[in-house]
Amino acid sequence: MAATSSTASAMAVATTSPTIATAPFSSLPLRLRLRLRPKPLLFTSRLLLPVPKSSWDESVSEEGEEEGVEEDSEESGAAGEDDDGEDNDEKPRPEPVAASGFEFASPPEGYVEPAPFDELPPESPEDVAAAYEALYGPAFSGETVMGNNVFEVKVVDPVDMDREQRPSDEFSERVVQVNRVTKVVKGGRQLSFRAIVVVGDMKGHVGVGVGKAKEVTEAITKAAMNGRRNLVTVPLTKYSTFPHRADADYGAARVMLRPACPGSGVIAGGAVRVVLEMAGVENALGKQLRSKNPLNNARATIKATQMMRQFKDVAAERGLPMEQLWK
Repeated sequence: MAATSSTASAMAVATTSPTIATAPFSSLPLRLRLRLRPKPLLFTSRLLLPVPKSSWDESVSEEGEEEGVEEDSEESGAAGEDDDGEDNDEKPRPEPVAASGFEFASPPEGYVEPAPFDELPPESPEDVAAAYEALYGPAFSGETVMGNNVFEVKVVDPVDMDREQRPSDEFSERVVQVNRVTKVVKGGRQLSFRAIVVVGDMKGHVGVGVGKAKEVTEAITKAAMNGRRNLVTVPLTKYSTFPHRADADYGAARVMLRPACPGSGVIAGGAVRVVLEMAGVENALGKQLRSKNPLNNARATIKATQMMRQFKDVAAERGLPMEQLWK
């Protein structure tokens, strides 16, 4: 019964108590409004970011000025102390540097500002060619600089030329062998021709080249170009023979070369004879000892000639006069 009576009395007091009047939010002190008012949020696509404190303080101060709220000296002093405390917690921000404060370095003495590009006089082709050569080295720059005119020079692949239109030089060509070769692929067989050509000037320079193409003439042209890229010098005496004997191997081929007396001629066969004649050898003996492959024998002959040395070269290496070397 006691609990029931206490509950009833509390309900009676609540119903009979007068209504409490609430003051408007704008009439509260500024310090209290700063503490009670929640910080607004910025709605973004992913996050809810609070408004910076500086902008929030500015909005509050503007609102206070518009409403004309006057606060007591004590409250303003307390608010000032709180503001100072909050300002002391933040780190001072450096002042931005004005763009106009940058100063360029003064030019050196005797500096003359160049004229604009549009006001310069037109350059001649010779000037352009000389400047290009100074920057990038020799090239088809111009007639006055390099002796070649870029508008007249025509680069044509010798393979596309006819035999009569090819550049003539002191080298002559001799075909050693032309074979038809086959390449087996997924769709069948591809036929082509392989040519072996020996190039020489009859003055001690000779080279062996190989070329493949769909046509015989193109294969010979490619082989001749390859032979010109692989030229070697053959040591010869005044009797157009070798200074000494030499033997060389290349693959399964072995070649023997021997000097001969004047009037003997070139006594050799196959690719060895062709290489010796194109090199300018008039008196020599040659023999193919193993394989009869013309390409291997030709290259073995070139290798054997590179193993030979002149008497003057041996004398220079030993530091002796040639008269003493003959003894």
